[in-house]
Amino acid sequence: MHKKHFDRSTILLSVLLILTLIATGYFGYQTLTLKNELARYTADSTNALSQKEQELAQVKEQNQALTDVLAKVEEELDELEDDYRKEKDKNDEFDDQIRKISKTVGTLDKLSKTDEELLQKYSKVYFLNENYIPSDLDQIASDYMLPGKDTAFFHGDAISFLEDMIDDAADDDIDLKVVSAYRSFDTQEALKGQYTQTYGSGANTFSADQGYSEHQLATTVDLTDPATAGTYTSFAETEAYQWLLRNAHKYGFTLSYPEDNGFYIFEPWHWRFVGVELAEDLRDSKSHFYDWDQRKIDSYLVKIFD
Repeated sequence: MHKKHFDRSTILLSVLLILTLIATGYFGYQTLTLKNELARYTADSTNALSQKEQELAQVKEQNQALTDVLAKVEEELDELEDDYRKEKDKNDEFDDQIRKISKTVGTLDKLSKTDEELLQKYSKVYFLNENYIPSDLDQIASDYMLPGKDTAFFHGDAISFLEDMIDDAADDDIDLKVVSAYRSFDTQEALKGQYTQTYGSGANTFSADQGYSEHQLATTVDLTDPATAGTYTSFAETEAYQWLLRNAHKYGFTLSYPEDNGFYIFEPWHWRFVGVELAEDLRDSKSHFYDWDQRKIDSYLVKIFD
């Protein structure tokens, strides 16, 4: 009985031992296999990491090379930009010089085409000979003339200023009329002769000799109103004269012979076209045409009809 039981236990133990050995062998094998695979994986990973590190190092080296190239390119671009700015500055300076030269040439050309006599001081100072005739004469429309007066002419480049002044005065209910304008050398000579016969030497106080009259330039006009109806000192007491004092400079006109001038008696009717800029500057400085030096006046000649 006991022997039979022993044999069975022994068999069971043997079976368990065999199974244990089999399991141990199997797990040992699996462990060894896993270790080998882990070792291979580790080796492969190490190799892959090493390869990646090498590739990364190469990329860094390439990046550094590109960075160096880029820095060099930027430096060259900066140099090119500096060169461009210098060239642009030179070109701008050259353009300025060209513009100045062109402006000077244009001014000289314009000046060469402008009658240099137009701003000269006559009235016993400079002389216009008998051959002088303005380059352009236009007839003054009859609407602007004092009724009963002869046909009159004015400088063609200045007549629009005269017409604008008279028209604007009319808008202010001021009725300006022209008594006389351009007079030739011969006409002035004849007129002075008539005055001399009538007034003797006294004619020199209000009438210029031929060649010394501003009227020969065709830029001077005698103005009045219908009530005064002529070149009389009483014109100074009219609203028309006061309007001229306030506004004539806007149209380029200035009073040639104000009170206490050194040439003739006070002539409130006698207005000379000298250009807007000069007329305004004379008014702003509270000066009269004959107060200024001729060289200063001449600087306005190029702009007389602007």
